[in-house]
Amino acid sequence: MAAWPVGHASVAVVAVRPESDQPGAGPAASGGLLGSVGSAERPYPWASVTKPATALAVLVACEEGSLDLDEPAGPPGSTVRHLLCHASGLGPEPGPPMGAPGANRIYSNAGYTVLADLLEERTGMSFATYLRAGVLEPLGMDHTTLGTDALAAAAGLAGPLGDLVALGGELASPTLISDETHRAAVSNQFPDLGGVLPGFGWFQPCPWGLGVEIRGDKQPHWTGTTNSPETFGHFGRSGSFLWVDPVAGLLCAGLADRQFGPWATRTWPRLADAVLLEAAPHPPLRAEPGHPADPR
Repeated sequence: MAAWPVGHASVAVVAVRPESDQPGAGPAASGGLLGSVGSAERPYPWASVTKPATALAVLVACEEGSLDLDEPAGPPGSTVRHLLCHASGLGPEPGPPMGAPGANRIYSNAGYTVLADLLEERTGMSFATYLRAGVLEPLGMDHTTLGTDALAAAAGLAGPLGDLVALGGELASPTLISDETHRAAVSNQFPDLGGVLPGFGWFQPCPWGLGVEIRGDKQPHWTGTTNSPETFGHFGRSGSFLWVDPVAGLLCAGLADRQFGPWATRTWPRLADAVLLEAAPHPPLRAEPGHPADPR
């Protein structure tokens, strides 16, 4: 990270696998913080890493009975599930649909504003109030705030690394939603859909869960070449990222004061591969000869 072309950055690596008695279990088996660089208290904008938090609020509302994943929402033929996984046909910005629901994976900020409006209508609470009561406060994310612009539900959170790690911990091991709902959230929804991963291009298929992107076999990608296909998370235009690799039993969270760009596409995968090489309790997956993560 010392070579990153940023003014400030904060990154943490956390073990999320519970203790194991299996022989050869590495440091990830014990749980807890494995290492960090930069301030855990400095606030940064999270941009689209807001979406997993908004999705959690929607999933909490589904379990409370205020919403249902398969009820109509958004354009005709779309549901709450479609909106959460960018399959509603709505585009990046508010406006008419760019396609039919379930036809392609179209990355949609607008879909998350629709979800926030629906949640407000059903609960009688502002989205900001529900998000704080249902997600931020229970997770101890006391220093994270939501902006007031029109796309706040899609990209409006700002906060410190410590709070982002708390969100990652919930995505790795749920306390606010049931195990069944969590499995759906981190499973590929409408698995045959292709689409564009912003900044990386078109993929067929383009796996996505309920609020998180799933790595699958995408290459290039913002996670490492050795991350498992089951890895899920999100990155943001502000230079933020959060991934959970359930096979490695690790999460990695990062915030920076420079917007996403070529610097991030170069440095984030290298960081991920280095983290997996050192901290994961198994040899790296998919490392090619000559790659920095290649154990040879």
